[in-house]
Amino acid sequence: MKRCPTCNRTFTDQALSFCTDDGTPLLSVEPPEDEATVVRPSRGRSESDSVAPSSTSGPRDAPAYQPPGAYVPRDYSGQSKRRAWPWIVGLLAIVFVVFAGLAIAAVILIPNMMRAANTNSRNLNGSTGQRNDPNANLNAPNSNPGSNSSDRSENNNDNSTADDTSPAPTDEDEVLQDLTNIEHEWTVANINADKKKLDRILADDYVGTSADGKPQGKAEYLRTATRDTAIQNWNFEDLKLSLKGDRATLTGTITLDVRDDRGQNQNLAFRFTDKFVWRDGRWQATGSVVTPLKGTAA
Repeated sequence: MKRCPTCNRTFTDQALSFCTDDGTPLLSVEPPEDEATVVRPSRGRSESDSVAPSSTSGPRDAPAYQPPGAYVPRDYSGQSKRRAWPWIVGLLAIVFVVFAGLAIAAVILIPNMMRAANTNSRNLNGSTGQRNDPNANLNAPNSNPGSNSSDRSENNNDNSTADDTSPAPTDEDEVLQDLTNIEHEWTVANINADKKKLDRILADDYVGTSADGKPQGKAEYLRTATRDTAIQNWNFEDLKLSLKGDRATLTGTITLDVRDDRGQNQNLAFRFTDKFVWRDGRWQATGSVVTPLKGTAA
């Protein structure tokens, strides 16, 4: 005899292995001795339903019920994978936002940096061009003595020292312009007693003429230099150049506007002959002779 542990129905058909009602595996049980064997049809469900279970066979004689194992849906792994997509999409969105921000910052900052660099370059080039402008301060003789200097001649001398072995210029027009600028610079240095500029303009073997007509070397020239506030303006006229290799002689007339003790201006004129030598990549004065001309009051 066999019994269903789920519905407790008994079956006498030994060929049956599962309950015909709920499909539960059947258990073999011993029929009670005091009861006759009841033959049940194998497929007669109505008859089995009408027969009551044996009074002697109870849950005590049956093994413990084992529920079926946990059911794992077929699409479970697919659902888990689908739940990971929102995270992947979110990470991709964050990466996109970060790269977009970097691109926008680059578009904004790089042009500004380039414009700033170009501006600095233009300012630097403009400043350099102003210092080396060959037309700068050519009208210096008509300006204030305190600020009347030839930046071009000074910088020509400074730039020429970059190559101490450079040959002397041979273009007379160029040399005349350079020496004229040096004359303006020399005049300003005399007015302001700028001994540093005078030391650069004068060669070490310079020999000139003092105010009393005596020979005067470079050391004496620098020692006796004093500031002269009486000179208001000056002008060079009738300049002529004699160029021979690395030696040059410049002659001409300088006219000065001088204010006397009474506050009146007088015009004084001097004839000069200045000698120069090309040395250390620049023109240096080696001698000067100044002769006063007749002056007329303004």
